[in-house]
Amino acid sequence: MNAPRLTVRGIRARAVEVPMKLPLGTSAGILRSAALLLVDLETEEGVIGRSYLFCYLPAAAPAIATMLGEIERTVKGDKIVPAELWAKLARRFKLIGVQGIVRMAMSGFDCACWDALAVAADKPLVTLLGGQPRRIRAYNSNGLGLMAPEAAADEAEKLLEGGFRAVKLRLGHPSPAADLAAVRAVRKRLPDSVELMVDYNQALTFVQALERGRALDSEGVAWIEEPIRHDDFRNCAGLAAALATPIQIGENFSLPEQMHEAILAKACDFVMPDLERIGGVSGWQRAAALAANSKQPMSSHLFPETSAHLLAVTPTCHYLEYVDWASAILAEPLRIVGGEAVIPDRPGTGVAWDEKAVERYRIG
Repeated sequence: MNAPRLTVRGIRARAVEVPMKLPLGTSAGILRSAALLLVDLETEEGVIGRSYLFCYLPAAAPAIATMLGEIERTVKGDKIVPAELWAKLARRFKLIGVQGIVRMAMSGFDCACWDALAVAADKPLVTLLGGQPRRIRAYNSNGLGLMAPEAAADEAEKLLEGGFRAVKLRLGHPSPAADLAAVRAVRKRLPDSVELMVDYNQALTFVQALERGRALDSEGVAWIEEPIRHDDFRNCAGLAAALATPIQIGENFSLPEQMHEAILAKACDFVMPDLERIGGVSGWQRAAALAANSKQPMSSHLFPETSAHLLAVTPTCHYLEYVDWASAILAEPLRIVGGEAVIPDRPGTGVAWDEKAVERYRIG
């Protein structure tokens, strides 16, 4: 990579809460809005790098912003070399641990660094990383939460707008029969060419997951996501070995090291790292190498704008998870054409704020 020389001047963080067009009902609770923290990395050269974080809870945003302030104090005046900055911050936070909101803040900063470097080079991020802008196959992950079977089928049909050829259904109803009824209602309504993924959001015990997974093996499901606790790699491996339907995990991998542990344990068939947990763009690159070495299909979790660039240079690229949660505050939201994400031919990741919308949804 031949990137321009940039210097950290400051970091600005602003919290917004954006209403979701479709509420997301999961086994862990219902989300009706997305709490996002917008990150602006200012450089001495006048280039701004941007990224955002998904805070899950609005109350988490000020805490993450505080950690970004500590990051600013630690790296102010340093040259933007992402690997070196990550190493310096890892040393700074070694005693508290690069976990939770510390890791989220570091990841958001890393993504903004890479965006700034690509903007300064006047190249899309994918080009800076050695690839070319192209379309990435996506599945629609908006809505389709826990609901009655016919309501789920109605919503699944709506999710095909934009030409999507894959959608994801949340499961974890009180009974196996209710899960099966939801899957069958949705599957019946979708064209045969459309793939259906299901996500339990860690709702089940191993015994429950084995029972429900076996029932799903004959239902034409593309993958079963996080059926049990995300870090129970031994039992995840048991499910992967016992079930015909692929097991998908990864959104909760904490840095590439934990993903490596999962791969060694044969805990899954597919992986789907999350940018704010895997370590930003730098962590993603390491994770992609691990997936390539193990020949495991790799998808993304959230953050479709930046993830599309990264999947385009991921050797085992599988699916982009598409959600529109940030679209309301973006100047130019990510486009979906024919069920594929169109990587913009603009410098950086393409993330830029609609400032009027930011003010409308700003919190704190």
